[in-house]
Amino acid sequence: QVQLVESGGGLVQAGGSLRLSCTFVGRFFGIDAMGWYRQAPGKQRELVATITDNGHTNYADSVKGRFTISRDNAKNTMSLQMNSLKPEDTAVYYCNVQAKPEPWSVAHYPYWGQGTQVTVSS
Repeated sequence: QVQLVESGGGLVQAGGSLRLSCTFVGRFFGIDAMGWYRQAPGKQRELVATITDNGHTNYADSVKGRFTISRDNAKNTMSLQMNSLKPEDTAVYYCNVQAKPEPWSVAHYPYWGQGTQVTVSS
């Protein structure tokens, strides 16, 4: 069984920083892109940032210049450094990996973590 375990969420004042981590447990095959998504109450889940196998990054306009996504293949982890946090960043943050269920699979499958709560007070 494979799973993604997130950590690092919490309560912080506006302007503060948090660092989220996602640990890959088990063996993932053919990892393609990975990233962070978030879902605020009453809203749809939205992309925050992604990073490809070759390190190419992509960010939502709302977090550009404040958030940084990174990955450590040797440690099987992915992180999201969040600076200058705003109340509108309050949401449950989810780790996502696109990988193959088996080495011989053709298609990639989206794997999700359980989510970690980030609350930014004004």
